[in-house]
Amino acid sequence: MASPTPASPPAGRLVLLRHGETEWSRDGRHTGSTDLPLTDEGRARATQAAARLEERGIRPVLTLTSDLRRARDTATLAGLEASVDTDLREWDYGAYEGRSTAQIRDELGTDWDVFRDGVLPGATPGETVEEVAARASRVLARVRPHLHDGDVVLVGHGHTSRILATVWLRTSPRLAAQLTLDASRLAVLGHHREDPCIISWNC
Repeated sequence: MASPTPASPPAGRLVLLRHGETEWSRDGRHTGSTDLPLTDEGRARATQAAARLEERGIRPVLTLTSDLRRARDTATLAGLEASVDTDLREWDYGAYEGRSTAQIRDELGTDWDVFRDGVLPGATPGETVEEVAARASRVLARVRPHLHDGDVVLVGHGHTSRILATVWLRTSPRLAAQLTLDASRLAVLGHHREDPCIISWNC
């Protein structure tokens, strides 16, 4: 008896665009819900993202953005008409909001890592990496049907986008610690045969 033919994966690509530079992202400070504007450099690089999308032939059938200003402004500057999805918000860093990894390590006296050690509650409750991954899973469930019609662009944040990529790859969200996504950079996800894959990263 012949094995069943696997279903063809959607042809569309899933494109992650990280927001442009802010003062805190430039300085390496954890920026969750703090709604900072883009720097002048961040605005310029976000504008350049339009050309990078065009070079790759990306003409999205759907664009979603985090509700935070830095992501919404990046989408607009990149020439994208985006709908807001609050599940694309950055990780809630709780007590570590606005602080750099070096500052947190100095205080704790350890080699603290957000993916391994998590955050403490502060002015906001904070999230675990699994909670961020759950939000990413909800986003992917919403966008997958649209990938049969074409490309989808998600405009978001560094850590959340990296975790979303691991959910796409069906692997541990802690693998995101081994990925990096700089301000205004693109990552393109798709399929190799039926398997989810990374097509290009941090472009």
